[in-house]
Amino acid sequence: MGKSYKIGIIKGDGIGPEIIDEAIKVLDATASHFGFELQYEEFLLGGAAIDETGSPIPQETLIGVNRVDAVLFGAIGGPKWDNLERHLRPETGLLKLRKEMGTFANLRPAIVYDELVNASTLKPSVVEGVDIMVVRELTGGIYFGEPREYTPQKAYNTMVYTKEEIARIAKVAFDIAMKRNKRVCSVDKANVLEVSQLWREVVEEVAQEYPEVELSHMYVDNAAMQLIRQPKQFDVIVTGNIFGDILSDAASMLSGSIGLLPSASVGSKVGLYEPIHGSAPDIAGQGIANPIATIASAAMMLRYALNEIEAADAIESAIKKVLADGYRTGDLSAYDAKEIVSCSEMGSIIANYVAKS
Repeated sequence: MGKSYKIGIIKGDGIGPEIIDEAIKVLDATASHFGFELQYEEFLLGGAAIDETGSPIPQETLIGVNRVDAVLFGAIGGPKWDNLERHLRPETGLLKLRKEMGTFANLRPAIVYDELVNASTLKPSVVEGVDIMVVRELTGGIYFGEPREYTPQKAYNTMVYTKEEIARIAKVAFDIAMKRNKRVCSVDKANVLEVSQLWREVVEEVAQEYPEVELSHMYVDNAAMQLIRQPKQFDVIVTGNIFGDILSDAASMLSGSIGLLPSASVGSKVGLYEPIHGSAPDIAGQGIANPIATIASAAMMLRYALNEIEAADAIESAIKKVLADGYRTGDLSAYDAKEIVSCSEMGSIIANYVAKS
């Protein structure tokens, strides 16, 4: 047996436990095939943590994530906890986890699989071949800015970015672009926001360190339009927290299913790897969730956190093969399906493909 890695597991709420179980199934098959070992340690977060401890993020979780090599996360939240005070809600726990882990960069690939090009609501000619990486700043901006206040008569939030915060996220984007098609589009609202003026100036400074990378700028409203109009013009998009939150979700729907796409939240310490979709409590426990996004997130974890590139490639190839062979979960049943499979069956098929790779 080769290297051994410690992986933190956060199953969360809703379909979280189901999809994480399938990702673990694939990871175990991958580790066995490529000769390394994975040791898992489970932590609580979100609604499950509230029910057990009264807190959306127990201290044990904050301490525990610092002793692992990476964290694989499912999804949190649901109607059961929607009426709690804001500081007790599941989403507040996730924001605190990201902040404490120092995961300032959210990597959100938007890929259109050839086998599912008809799943998009856009014309195949528009989305065929789309391969975009959205790099979203994750721990600054309006979600964390102070002061902030809510009253029934007036509420306000503050958007704040420092030069250091902008520079470090820009470097992540340019480094990724160097491994792709060497194009970065920085998205802001510099025509009306002072914070965006600083954002643009700092990104241009960082760009001087990457002469091979072509840098362009786009206002966020135009970027949203261009993602729908001509998405293939983009390679890497870098933007702030709130703009990235919106644009990455818009980009994800180019693929036709939010159940297909992974994400990574990385920084200076341990990375957090998770599907982009939510906890889908309406289908939890029915065995019909699509685990592909979570399995793809596990592949990103192998690639970016553990540097097990060959293993990551094998999982991603297995996902493409399972789609090419016509296996579909229910959310994709209308698109060239040869066999509709359950969440567990999809995980098993992908794991078997990896084992035979």
